[in-house]
Amino acid sequence: MKTLQVKKLTPKFGAEIIGVDLSKPVPEELFREIEDVFNNSGVVVFRGQNITEDQHVEFSKRFGDLEIHVRKDALMKNRPEIFVVSNVMENGKPVGSIDAGQFWHTDLSYKQVPSRGSLLLAREVPVRDGKSLGDTMFCGTIPAFDGLNAALQVRLEGLNAVHHYEKGYNRDRPSGKRVPLTDEQRKALPDVVHPVVRKHPYTGKKCLFVNEGYTAEIIGLPKSESDSILNQLFEHCLKDEFIYRHNWQVGDLVMWDNCSTQHKAVGDYEPAMRRRMDRTTLKGTAVA
Repeated sequence: MKTLQVKKLTPKFGAEIIGVDLSKPVPEELFREIEDVFNNSGVVVFRGQNITEDQHVEFSKRFGDLEIHVRKDALMKNRPEIFVVSNVMENGKPVGSIDAGQFWHTDLSYKQVPSRGSLLLAREVPVRDGKSLGDTMFCGTIPAFDGLNAALQVRLEGLNAVHHYEKGYNRDRPSGKRVPLTDEQRKALPDVVHPVVRKHPYTGKKCLFVNEGYTAEIIGLPKSESDSILNQLFEHCLKDEFIYRHNWQVGDLVMWDNCSTQHKAVGDYEPAMRRRMDRTTLKGTAVA
């Protein structure tokens, strides 16, 4: 069995896997090592990948079945497994979601069975004065939970929270308001309830499972108390010790675990500066 070359991204979470070319077949033994690093690191980075859309999808499928996003307008026409995050315009229309994720969130936490994770590939990256822009920031929610005092940990483990898709969808954005959701889309995404502290389905470690983007309230508490606790947790998660900031290069493939991380796109580039990212999303398991 080949031993992977792995470099830590931060002392607490995240890993870069070096020397693996995903355009070539990945033997099963090597893939199992990659999956183990993914489950235990939260964020995994592969630099310099020159892969096709088909190769992106096929590598993603090795981790399990893929989600098809509810926003059909942002799906790749010939590969609906790929959700396009891009400000590029063609024939006067955006080729993907032009302002996705510019707030702290966990992908699909608003579904009954949230996704396992996502794999985002950089196709075009905006650059100014030789520096790439449009970073993505990640929060490790396992170390964030471990960093809470013991009394608060115990209290949180008995609580559940509502996750609401429209809370994130209708946020104020630099690009302006989005087109309202259709009745069909709303029916497809009713509010769901998840524990505030979620057990990771592969490692059993405890993760904070609330996020600014989609978590609306803690059940059974007065609104003021719910808001206070949630705001405390949102602020706690953003401490430097729990954060990894990824500076993109074309060909980067970054995958993240949606149970043990949150993330946010940094919108520090002008609309005319082209950015295109292709994302696949892994179906998850029931929340525990």
